[in-house]
Amino acid sequence: MTGSPSAADLSKLRINRDDPPPAVKRALGRVLWLVGAAVVIIAVVVLIGRRGGTVPVQVVTVTTSGGAGAARGGNGAVAVVANGYVVARTKAAVSAKIPGRLAMLNVSEGSRVQKGDVIARLDNADYAAAVGQAEAGLASAKATLIETQSDRDQLQREFVRVRDIHSQNPNLVSPQEVENAESRARQGDARVDAQHARVDAAAAALRVAQANLENTYIRAPFSGTVLRKEAEVGEVVAPSVGGGLTRGAVVTMADLATLEVEVDVNEAYIARIQGGQQARITLDAYPDTSFRGAVRQVVPTADRQRATVQVKVTIVDRDPRILTEMGAKVEFLGAASSTERTERPRIIVPAEAVRSENGRDVVWIVRDGRLQKRDVDAGPVSGNFREIRSGLAGGEQLLVGGIETPRDGQRVKTGQ
Repeated sequence: MTGSPSAADLSKLRINRDDPPPAVKRALGRVLWLVGAAVVIIAVVVLIGRRGGTVPVQVVTVTTSGGAGAARGGNGAVAVVANGYVVARTKAAVSAKIPGRLAMLNVSEGSRVQKGDVIARLDNADYAAAVGQAEAGLASAKATLIETQSDRDQLQREFVRVRDIHSQNPNLVSPQEVENAESRARQGDARVDAQHARVDAAAAALRVAQANLENTYIRAPFSGTVLRKEAEVGEVVAPSVGGGLTRGAVVTMADLATLEVEVDVNEAYIARIQGGQQARITLDAYPDTSFRGAVRQVVPTADRQRATVQVKVTIVDRDPRILTEMGAKVEFLGAASSTERTERPRIIVPAEAVRSENGRDVVWIVRDGRLQKRDVDAGPVSGNFREIRSGLAGGEQLLVGGIETPRDGQRVKTGQ
């Protein structure tokens, strides 16, 4: 019989819960090593970024020939830049003269029409019937006029016969009979005159009926191109919109030969613009192509709210690509006179290059890969550009995008 185990032997059988297994120790060591390596890598990246990292930015080079992106024109430098839209000088919303239901529409967007062409027609069966009734009334009045004229002629002959008999032998015809014959002849004349008036009234009624029938035809007021259809067949149209399902205009059309650009020029620069001045037009749709223009009119009033004056520029270079309501930029060219050559060159920069800090206008210059802040005297915005009156000499690279909050000495990398 074996004896009971000793206390020393039993202690060997206890589980040591404070000491983890070797596999767990190895896994924990690997995790700690990876975390440490990641922390070191992140610290190195941040340090490198702070010491030598660069931020890509967009810049524009300042020029003295009219500003960034503005080249010298054939007649001089750019004096003012303004933005606007292409419009047609001759444009109309064509509507019906009378209310009615649209029965026919002969055009669509882009249709070319000549002056007087029928664009659409209203349901006009009742107006056509009115014309037929008026024609019948006129024919009846004319027939009655022929009858009254015949009766008048007969009464006049009767009067002449009675008068002649009385003059030859007063005993055969009494004076009273002569007077009665004369009275009947005059009545015949009066009936003829009255019937003439009835014929004129019937003719006027016919013209009214024909005019009403003609008003059911909607014709082109001038030669041009249909821009939009404002109504469809079956809809009720009227000269003025009365609400509900009633339509006003049937189509909107314009004469594309009268296209021009309307721009709003800051009133601070309006003295540099005059009638007939040459301009260069660039459409937003075709930024690489420019068109010649000329100032047609400076509208003699200013917009009090926006402090601008509207200028209308005729497009000299006609092009089928130019469409109404296109966005456009107009560069007004100054004359290259000897007086202007002696003036200080104008510096015009994009409006986004000028920032406001504590009531001061500043620009950020990129020099040797770092940012430098400089105070400038900038004019008001005109066509998304601003004139720099002082603070720049030309040739500087200005920050226009890429950094929201720039700071002095920040390293940057220029890009397009």
